[in-house]
Amino acid sequence: MNTNEQFYRDMEYISNAEFIPWEKLKNKTIFITGATGLIGHTLVNSLLYANQKRGLDLKILALVRDLERARGRFKELGRRGALAYVHGSVEAFPAITEPIDYIIHGASQTASKAFVDFPVETIMTALKGTEDVLKLAMDKKVAGVVYLSSMEVYGYPKKGHKATESEIGALSPLDVRNSYPISKIQCESLCYAYAKEYGVPAKSVRLTQTFGPGVNYNDGRIFAEFARCVIEKRDIVLKTKGETERSYLYTADAATAILTVLLKGRAGQAYNAANEETYCSIAQMAEKVAKQGGMQVRYDIQDESSNGYPKALYMDLDTKRLQDLGWAPGGGT
Repeated sequence: MNTNEQFYRDMEYISNAEFIPWEKLKNKTIFITGATGLIGHTLVNSLLYANQKRGLDLKILALVRDLERARGRFKELGRRGALAYVHGSVEAFPAITEPIDYIIHGASQTASKAFVDFPVETIMTALKGTEDVLKLAMDKKVAGVVYLSSMEVYGYPKKGHKATESEIGALSPLDVRNSYPISKIQCESLCYAYAKEYGVPAKSVRLTQTFGPGVNYNDGRIFAEFARCVIEKRDIVLKTKGETERSYLYTADAATAILTVLLKGRAGQAYNAANEETYCSIAQMAEKVAKQGGMQVRYDIQDESSNGYPKALYMDLDTKRLQDLGWAPGGGT
């Protein structure tokens, strides 16, 4: 199956998700930040597709830095009239005069190396952007806001432990790599504070590592490197022991999880999003990919801190709270 066929298969899968109350989106306007990123791209396209298929008459406002890049990212479905661009960034938030009913806030620094090289910008982009989004939500009296958080808020759970939303990790502010997870915790706290003090219906989704169509070829994340090795027919070289264990999530399932929380989640709550059946170590994943691709796995162990790699993680997320909303993974099959 080629990439374009998989794209439309994913769009069909998302739009057919009956656990999403699509009727709540009829004649509504959704504001999305981070729209050209991997998850934002999937969300915008899936909403455009569902809009046409289900006759929702919705409007999407996408906050984008680069208009030409955005037009390229949404060239397949973006011509159908429901998508409008807001030119700007979360660091320099533009004035928005249109009414808004829902917000999905996905803009964030995502490159591990940047967490180490630009920790101030990592923190301030997260805090300033989230504050502006929540102020906008309060001003527009929106029906729902979802903040895209991360599994990294759990710090370093013990091996064999199932992480639930009622806990949080111990993270040292004196480790520069923690600029990312600590800023995520701060933003979740800000969402909760706005929900409690001002009644803003803000919720957080704690995403595990997400993959799928739309990943930039030069993406620095480990699953993208494995894919490049397959395409280029070269051995996988791990620069750590590959001890980190986590679940993964397909982009289409991430989209259905986010929309489920947006429309059915409780204000002030956080929700883990992962496919628990995919739980494995990086080394195990590497061996599986290499075996299927007829390659080998080699090790070139390097200093983790200088490359922005976190220490070994055992990130086994409990997704019962999300599943209780009716959500279940099933994309990519």
